Amino acid sequence: MHEKILIIDDEKDICMLIQGLLEDEGYTTLAAHNSEDAYAIIDNDAPDLIIQDIWLQGSQDDGIKILKTIKEAYPILPFIMISGHGTVETAVSAIKLGAYDFIEKPFQSDRLLLMIHRALENATLKQQNKDLKQRTVQRGQNFTAEIPEQVRQTLDKVAPTNSRILITGEAGSGKNISAQYIHEKSSRAAMPFMVLNCASMDFEKLEVELFGTVQNSGDKGVKSGLLELVDGGTLLLDEVMSLPIETQGKVLNFLQDAAYHKVGSNHKIPADIRVIATTSADVDEKLDDNAFREDLYYRLNVVPIHMPPLRQRKQDIIELIAHYSSYTFSELAMAKLRAYQWPGNIKQLHNVLEWISIMNENLDKPIDIEDLPPEFGGGAVNNGDQGEENISLFVDTMMQMGLREARECFERHYLLSQVNKFDGNISKTAEFVGMERSALHRKLKSLDVFSNDKQSVA
Repeated sequence: MHEKILIIDDEKDICMLIQGLLEDEGYTTLAAHNSEDAYAIIDNDAPDLIIQDIWLQGSQDDGIKILKTIKEAYPILPFIMISGHGTVETAVSAIKLGAYDFIEKPFQSDRLLLMIHRALENATLKQQNKDLKQRTVQRGQNFTAEIPEQVRQTLDKVAPTNSRILITGEAGSGKNISAQYIHEKSSRAAMPFMVLNCASMDFEKLEVELFGTVQNSGDKGVKSGLLELVDGGTLLLDEVMSLPIETQGKVLNFLQDAAYHKVGSNHKIPADIRVIATTSADVDEKLDDNAFREDLYYRLNVVPIHMPPLRQRKQDIIELIAHYSSYTFSELAMAKLRAYQWPGNIKQLHNVLEWISIMNENLDKPIDIEDLPPEFGGGAVNNGDQGEENISLFVDTMMQMGLREARECFERHYLLSQVNKFDGNISKTAEFVGMERSALHRKLKSLDVFSNDKQSVA
């Protein structure tokens, strides 16, 4: 624990008391006795949290003015206000101005520590959501590229509702991106979006992560669960079919009651949360084997959405590659990428592009077959065999295409080769291939084949 906490109080003994308490808990502390010292400390190194008395004797600014001033510069920085007798109304006003909470003198140490713990968690959550929104704006086009148009139309319809959604599909097919898209398009977009990976931990750790814990006798490990932190927002249960059977009943109860209780407590806490779930598992098999509760499945599967694998989205591969990289690919290399089965889906495509960027020294030239990873037939080949190897790869690739796509691929590759053979001269190329010059020019344009015609074809 390395969080830095600033205590602002005109009474030095109060500052020392709180500093001693916090340092025993592993926090780093700073102290200021007036507004001038507080501003100087914050300008030099902003703390993670401020504990501040409302009234400060001998200070230019009182606690409320300090709160307003610092919140303008650091809106996420949490404040805990200390109020004495007769200042509770002022403390409530401070909360309206952005303070996290207030505590009255004399205060209990355990209550202050719990308040600090929750305030820091809340500030961390706000920062994470701010960062998430910035990333979402930056990669807004990623949604368009990664989610198929037909699926996106469905997501646009269900996003404004509060319906629960189960997104199925192979690993790496874009399920989590779709869940995030739903959140960003919903009325909860300004609230938290958080993910629980149901396959990443055993049921005891998972329940603590999801529901949180209360403070038991002698136990200082109070933890806010995701249900508390995401209240008002959207919770994604990633790989929900991996939920331990012991936890499934508790999740079902939460979905039925819109309330939960923390580990170690019987006190029910209401929560307003939209739940989206994803799975790459065989749902029917899980239900048949009684590995997943059927009643929970129907609670989650109000709106079913299926993400198709990348091998069924051949028309999107060129767009995805163009979106994630600035590389150009030869006709043969691009055809090979489109014909590939992509067992790892979009995640594998990311990995392939990263492999290309690492393994190829000259990315200014078009990426060819030999520049692709080994599973695509890449790697160096002997010069004597290169032509035969490329022809074989070209034929194999076209055999996996539809007739129209294969014809266009052949025409593009054939005409580009002829134009290059005649050094970009359209007239000579047209004569050789038996076409009118104007017809060849239109064909090249329709196939996106650009030439360097020396006779000015404009």
